[in-house]
Amino acid sequence: MENPEENPVPQQQSEDLQFNNRIPLEELKVAVNEIKSQLGKVIIGQEDFIELLIVGLLANGHVLIEGVPGIAKTITAKLFAKTLKTDFSRIQFTPDLMPSDVLGTSILNMKSSAFEFKKGPIFSNVVLIDEINRAPAKTQAALFEVMEERQITMDGEKYVMDYPFMVLATQNPVEQEGTYALPEAQLDRFIFKIKVGYPKLEEEVTILKTHHDRKLGVAQDAIEGVLSSEDLKKFRGQVQEILIEDKIFNYIAQVVDKTRNHPHLYLGGSPRASLAIMNASKAFAAINGRDFVTPDDVKRGLAPVLRHRIILSPEREMEGMTPETVIDMIAQSIEIPR
Repeated sequence: MENPEENPVPQQQSEDLQFNNRIPLEELKVAVNEIKSQLGKVIIGQEDFIELLIVGLLANGHVLIEGVPGIAKTITAKLFAKTLKTDFSRIQFTPDLMPSDVLGTSILNMKSSAFEFKKGPIFSNVVLIDEINRAPAKTQAALFEVMEERQITMDGEKYVMDYPFMVLATQNPVEQEGTYALPEAQLDRFIFKIKVGYPKLEEEVTILKTHHDRKLGVAQDAIEGVLSSEDLKKFRGQVQEILIEDKIFNYIAQVVDKTRNHPHLYLGGSPRASLAIMNASKAFAAINGRDFVTPDDVKRGLAPVLRHRIILSPEREMEGMTPETVIDMIAQSIEIPR
């Protein structure tokens, strides 16, 4: 009978299964876990919601959050912003809000007899726009340039946003009273649309107990800053270095191309959707400690990236079909790269 100690093959196989990342991602993983830990002090459940916020941040994208009132959309976004050691501002969108209320306006300086530009609340690092679909199209249009180019142009002058710049926008479902549907061009500027649902029964019990135990304590006081601007810039640079093979590029392109030719869809994804899926998949790989993208990373980002970029045909919409259903159909119809 062979002595196991004399057979080195299993040990060799074990060593072969190990790999070393080209990119040092340990610090990034620690920071991501710390953000989740900080938010976990207050937010019960919502793990997917929080992870998508982190991925959107690392992928340098803006995030749209949809759900009925009262399910912690706004408080989660505010607390997430507090984990960053950066400036934060909140803008409550209302039907009478004007573009100048968001961007700023030029005011006459009586001493110099010259107009001076007074910056609006959009000039911050993390901007929470609450109930974005309560404002009319004129105010929505004010966000187009700043979300895409991280700058605004006012009276012929260009004003560049400080680094980092991220918009977190909440909205109520369009079926609710007093909402305006966001234009497709603006929706396309959000890397993700996150749909937040009701908590599970056991989670709601925990929410009640947590609020009872907190008494009059303020939830924000429990959250500490984790990431500085310098840390974020370094981590975003590492995310951009994540390796993607040609077969993954082809997989992403095939999925988006299928949305443009699918019989159930009136409008498909643009090349910006392909870029969003690629950047999100890199961030998913990074937070999982890998320096290469897998098909699972791509699949994880398909629904949040595409659900607000595709439009169902009128017939399918009347039948009650959802964008997520079509996205799942498309994903299943394409061979997963090996």
